[in-house]
Amino acid sequence: MWAMTVKEFRQLRRDHRTFAMMIVLPVMMLVIFGYAANFTVSKISTVVVGPQAMTVAEQLKAPFRVVEIDPKLGISTAKSRLLNGRAEVAFIAEPGTTQVLMDGTQLFSTETAEASLGRMAQAARASGTASPLSFSILYNPRLNTSWVLVPGLAGLILVFIGTLITSLGVVRERQSGTLEQLAVMPLRPWDVIAGKIVPYFIVASLDLIVIIAVGILLFGVPFVGNVAVFALGAIFFLLVTLGIGVLISTISQNQGQAIQLAFMVMLPQILLSGLIFPISSMGVGVRWISYILPLTYFIDISRGVMLKGMPIVALLEPLALLAILAMVVLALAMLRFRRDLAPSSRSYRSAMAESKVTA
Repeated sequence: MWAMTVKEFRQLRRDHRTFAMMIVLPVMMLVIFGYAANFTVSKISTVVVGPQAMTVAEQLKAPFRVVEIDPKLGISTAKSRLLNGRAEVAFIAEPGTTQVLMDGTQLFSTETAEASLGRMAQAARASGTASPLSFSILYNPRLNTSWVLVPGLAGLILVFIGTLITSLGVVRERQSGTLEQLAVMPLRPWDVIAGKIVPYFIVASLDLIVIIAVGILLFGVPFVGNVAVFALGAIFFLLVTLGIGVLISTISQNQGQAIQLAFMVMLPQILLSGLIFPISSMGVGVRWISYILPLTYFIDISRGVMLKGMPIVALLEPLALLAILAMVVLALAMLRFRRDLAPSSRSYRSAMAESKVTA
């Protein structure tokens, strides 16, 4: 038994990726959950418009963070700010009354805003300075959790297919010995990568259609936006996730390592993309990670198109960032794959030459 124990320790010491995962993954989970696992929203971006905008803005305290004040603007501007995602709450301050509009797609921010407004109204009544206050919730008036989760879960499924399933592709070629054959075929690295990506791209696209259809039919999630805008965002996002999968497969020696690396890539996207925890409530130490995760931008696109009907102009930033990420990841995968093909090609040609000499 002692000999087997020593053997396993030696084998574990040689497998640097597995050993690193055993140390890094628990620490990463602890840090992520410690900083990100927070449903309390401390800052709510707020715009205040209307003739009494200055007066109302002066009365607002945390968690409301006023980002715009304009007495000359009205309710149409307030709705525009909510639609474009520039604000989560809008106050329309008219003489004698104040109307509050809230973005129902930002579930936790809206719930926090409702609670804060309730406390403000109670304090105003107690001091005898209460004024009429009405509010309405746009895009998700009943604050249905499924309406917010389904667009994000669609992206999560694409991450699973693109990152985990695709990452096994090149590794399977290496383990089966066909990578050397690919190396000597008249194929460019891009041809091989495209051939690996296309089948998973088609399958993932079909899965996305099924998930969205089930969400609409089973959970009543609306789809009020442009299908073409949603499809464009999904294409960019799929290219990123599939590229990450291919990149993982090029740096893995076997399927076990590929699965480990894919899991380490997927975990931050599940926890830090805004799918479960609001990004605004995350600690500064991990919040920056959210802005380099492709799922963060796909969630913005999917929720914006499905629930709010956002036009493509309002989604140019997340679309452009996904396109840039796709180009960078695919370029890295191609360069890495080209480097893998070179030694495989040399070894295969050498083996063939030796066999001819022997014959």
